[in-house]
Amino acid sequence: MTEWNQQTLLQAPLFAPLQPCIARLPQDTFPSLDDLNALLHTQEITVQSGHALYFVPQQTGKLGFESQYEPRCYMTGEVQTRADNWHDLLNALVWLTFPKAKAAINTRHYQALRQALEPNSSQRGAVRDTNTLMDESGVIVACANKELAQLLRGFQWRKLFWQRRAEVQQHMGFYVFGHGLYEKAIQPYVGITGQGIILDVAAEFFAWTPDVQLAHLDEKLATFWANDANCRSTRELSPVPLLGVPGWCAENNDASYYDNTAYFRSGRRSEL
Repeated sequence: MTEWNQQTLLQAPLFAPLQPCIARLPQDTFPSLDDLNALLHTQEITVQSGHALYFVPQQTGKLGFESQYEPRCYMTGEVQTRADNWHDLLNALVWLTFPKAKAAINTRHYQALRQALEPNSSQRGAVRDTNTLMDESGVIVACANKELAQLLRGFQWRKLFWQRRAEVQQHMGFYVFGHGLYEKAIQPYVGITGQGIILDVAAEFFAWTPDVQLAHLDEKLATFWANDANCRSTRELSPVPLLGVPGWCAENNDASYYDNTAYFRSGRRSEL
């Protein structure tokens, strides 16, 4: 297991959304459940059933519906979290950073699982697949320029990240959301790619302080995800090659970096 190093994470641009929480965790020892629950004492987080969020040890063995991860979270507010486990630690930190959005995704998971219990219903479906993809690999893309959003949707990576680099830095923001993606970002590699949900924001968004930005995005994503008309297909998410984002790796300061078509792939997508 990769050792916990608070300072390394605090200096990594991909971890920017989580850094306020990371700064309040131990410097040199892997955070415990007690450390995570202590952070909950400074903010009130509830799931959509109204129960307060709390991190608890993972239950093992064959579980009934109410004890499974998503139903238990929705019905009791208890988030099962394994000790000394990066994946679960990062999930907890995303809960602390984007509580409303995580609660909305948990609700959609719970509703889909309840429907799956009905006769003639498949265990999984497009809604759950979309929820899982966002929960594990999601990237929130805040954008105040529709042309830039279209370039991203159209896989126009060189034009977006190089030719219009200054505009991207002024009018787009990339915020890793998926805890599985954060786990990969501990040791980032060429090829690391997230699944982006593009949220329109006003131009003044980029003048706000980071805490206000995160709260705004949390609210917007939660509202978007709570709408049953949305998040019904994985095609609603757009690939985002993370190391192409300006400033997220030193190598992308050279135009030739974007010549790597194995990473910056072309693609076509019909309008939804």
